[in-house]
Amino acid sequence: MTEKLFYTDSHLQEFTAEVVSCRPCDNGYEAVLSRTAFFPEGGGQAADTGVIDGIRVYDVQEKGDQIFHYLEGELKEGKTVTGQIDWDKRFSRMQQHSGEHIVSGIVHARFGYDNVGFHLNDELCTLDLSGPLTKEELREVENAANEAVFANVPVQISYPSKEKLKTLDYRSKIEIDGQVRIVTIPGYDVCACCAPHVYFTGEIGLIKLVQSQNYKGGIRITMLCGRRALKDYQQKEESVKAIMGSLSAKEELIAEAVERVKEECTQLKSELAETRYQILEAQAEKIPEGQKKVCIFDSKLSGNEPRELMNLVLKKGTEVCAVFAGNEESGYRYVIGSETEDVRPYSKILKEQFDGRGGGKPVMVQGSVNGSEEAIRKVFE
Repeated sequence: MTEKLFYTDSHLQEFTAEVVSCRPCDNGYEAVLSRTAFFPEGGGQAADTGVIDGIRVYDVQEKGDQIFHYLEGELKEGKTVTGQIDWDKRFSRMQQHSGEHIVSGIVHARFGYDNVGFHLNDELCTLDLSGPLTKEELREVENAANEAVFANVPVQISYPSKEKLKTLDYRSKIEIDGQVRIVTIPGYDVCACCAPHVYFTGEIGLIKLVQSQNYKGGIRITMLCGRRALKDYQQKEESVKAIMGSLSAKEELIAEAVERVKEECTQLKSELAETRYQILEAQAEKIPEGQKKVCIFDSKLSGNEPRELMNLVLKKGTEVCAVFAGNEESGYRYVIGSETEDVRPYSKILKEQFDGRGGGKPVMVQGSVNGSEEAIRKVFE
């Protein structure tokens, strides 16, 4: 049985232990120590990493009453070794996990929702709640969670007896066999949990709910705590300052300035669309009246413009109009239309001769084709 030092001291960074066993495995070696400060994957939290006698530990898993350390090199059985966990990674995870307990406890107490899912990696922490929350309610939860941090209350660990457990009101996502480990944050949460936590809530630092989305009838919240929240704030501060410089606007007026630019952009797009249509009209006007077949190549056409130009040309009495947008290097996008003739045979020829794609109805076909302008024009001569 491996002694779990991470339970007796969650802040233990270095320890010594005896190597009980070490055997080859798929990606190196798996070793069992007499005791360990490495937390194995569990409870939604990833395993610790670090080194043992200078050999990298890339994963830790618990199987039965033993904890297996997966290493890149071999340890000698019976030897006393020194293990060091990646403390920055561990402490960041403890900040997130302890912060999640506070948020989930507050939501459960105020709104009656359960935490039905939890995932913690080295970038984000997400929690899934069984009911919806408004923006105002999320802000209320966030404020209350940070008050818990400011209060710097102790995070208490206990192992109640079965009799005591029956009378204890605590949160748990799963049925637990054997001894139950309870993490209590007085005034905020009582929850069954196997992971290491901070000693005091003040160690968590800032708690920030950065994103939320509807999820399976409830809500999924993405949160950041401590150093991660600070990093997120710094990145957003840089973005805000960059926008301030670009718009020549004060920080408190950024939203207003962005909205103004958005409105100007919408207006310019409308004016551009109108101008582009006028250009298409002028382009169609150059086509002689009553010309039976017209084939137009224009690399500047985009969006729905090929179809608009085709319709303008057909209004002049042209029997068949084909418009090709693009170039020989990257290929052409085409539309072919007629008010008097079935144009599907043209699409068939383009497919056969130029490895084209497309189709449509008798009055209009569209697709893509690769070939030279000269060769394609011959189809319509």
